[in-house]
Order: sequence, then structure tokens, then C-alpha cells
Amino acid sequence: MGAVAGAGLGAAAVSDFFEGGRLGGPSAGTLPAGGDRPGAGSRPGAGTRPGTGDRPGAGTRPGAGDRPGIGDRPGIGDRPGIGEGPIAGNRPDRIENRGERQQSRQDRRSQIQDQFRDNHPRWDFWRDHPNWAAWRLNRPYRWATWAALTGWIGYGWSEPMYYDYGENCYYEEEQVYYGDEAVATSEEYVQQAEAIATTPAETTPEKADWMPLGVFAITQDGQASGAPPTMFVQLAVSKTGSISGTFTNTAAGNETQTVEGLVDKKSQRAAWVLSGKKRPIMETGIFNLTKDTAPALVHFEDGQTQQWLLVRLEEPKEAATQQK
Repeated sequence: MGAVAGAGLGAAAVSDFFEGGRLGGPSAGTLPAGGDRPGAGSRPGAGTRPGTGDRPGAGTRPGAGDRPGIGDRPGIGDRPGIGEGPIAGNRPDRIENRGERQQSRQDRRSQIQDQFRDNHPRWDFWRDHPNWAAWRLNRPYRWATWAALTGWIGYGWSEPMYYDYGENCYYEEEQVYYGDEAVATSEEYVQQAEAIATTPAETTPEKADWMPLGVFAITQDGQASGAPPTMFVQLAVSKTGSISGTFTNTAAGNETQTVEGLVDKKSQRAAWVLSGKKRPIMETGIFNLTKDTAPALVHFEDGQTQQWLLVRLEEPKEAATQQK
């Protein structure tokens, strides 16, 4: 997903992501790489790789018109230019100082909260998505705790897996590591993300119960400050682990598109795509989405992978008042 380094940069990057455009992203050598590897006690077992047997069965995936929150997609002329994509300095590099990275995420979160506290995104969620209320999703800005998620999805998770890309999950010599264990090649890791994101839903959305995961602003990871984001994603999860929600681009006439995906049982990876597409893919850990900031990866069709950050937005006061 996109970045926010300047007034137009984030809009172009994220719009190109959702339109499948090619970004000037990092080469394989600049994918998230590890600093000091954590000890063996923090690594997952071999069973943490996503397997096919534990994913929801292949039912008939609902069409875009059947999923919650679908909007009208803009024409080609409304898309920001690809040439405005991320510059080389935005590529994810090896993290040398984990504390500094964590602090930059908190600083960016605080800045975004300040930017939107008195000037929330100019889109009326309930006007644009009245059908969400009928899908038992009455508070889209609310989010789930880990305890609530484990009870809701029922996958039998005992311990959460946090994906801190560039730290405990990183690329090194075409291998992807979680902790100090190689879990897949870089190519296999993307293939796994695609399998997760595009597995057919077990049930149609109108027959599912949904737990809100929140509304997030999309920005760069590793930057403590930036222009106000113009891209937002709202996510929810069903009891069978399906992901659904909406992507809104306030810089392109409040463009809204539907996203869909899945949470993998073994690895706890949550991955999603635009409805009906296989690329690009955005992924993070489902546990990450219980936090105020969620590091994420985006896998593009041309083989590039980039690192981004989701920053949780607080519920607008007027929305909270209306729901009381």
C-alpha cells in the first residue's frame, strides 16, 4: 500500500497499489532484512507455515456486488500518475535500531491522530455504506483485543504471533526468516500470501457475523512525520477467518473499493486483495491488527515487496454519539 512522504506521494502509491500499477519499489536486496536475530525461544515451530488443510473450504466466493461496502471505482483518468510513486529512500532497509523504529511509529501515530482529531476524513461512513449495519457491523472504528479474537474465530490459538517486518520477520539471501528460522524462500512467501488472500470464503458475507478490526490510515513505515494521509482501509473478520472491508481514497473523490481475504490458522498471517484480484497483496499478522500501529507488507505483481504501516484512527465523536 501507499506511502505519505509528501502531499501527493501517498495518494499515488496507494492508488497504484489498488489499481495494480507498477511502483518503483525495492529490489530483492532491499526487502525487509533482519538486524540482530532473536533467540530460539522466540521462533515459531515448523507448523507456523500456512497450510492448505487448515484454510476454510472452497465455497462460492461472493461477487463484488454481494460484499459489504462496495463503492464506484473511478475511471483511469482519476488515478494518480505512477511516476509519483515512492522514491528510493522509502524502501525498507535493515533495521539497525529497533527502539528507534518503534519510537518513529508512535510519533507518526500521534501526529496522524492530531491531524485527524479535528479534521477527520471527509467521508460519511454510514451514508456511503448503509448496508454494513445490516451485516451486524455497527461500530466500524472499534477494534478487537487478542482475547476477543481468539474467542471469535475459534482457531485454538494460545499465543499470538507478532510480525515486526525487518526485525523478527525479515528477508536475507532470498530466504524469509521468522525469528532465527528460515520459514520459506521469498518466492514461496509471496505464494503463501496469495493462497491465503484468494482462498474462497466458506460462507457468503450476508450470512456471516463480522467483528470490526478498525479503520486505519495508510502511511510509510520508518518515518516519524509526514503529510496527512489520504488513504484509509477499514477491516472486519468473520468467525471463519474471512477478511472483508473497504479501501477509501479521499484524494480521488472518495473512491471506495472492497477488499477481501483470509486469516491463516497456522501462521496467523492476515492477507487481502481487492475483490476479484490476485495482486497486489497486503498482509500483516492478525495480532498486529489489535495494535494502534500495524507493520505490513505489500507484494506486487512484478515481484517487488514493500513495507508499510497501518495507523489506527480513533472513532469520531459524532459517530460514537450516534451509536449510543
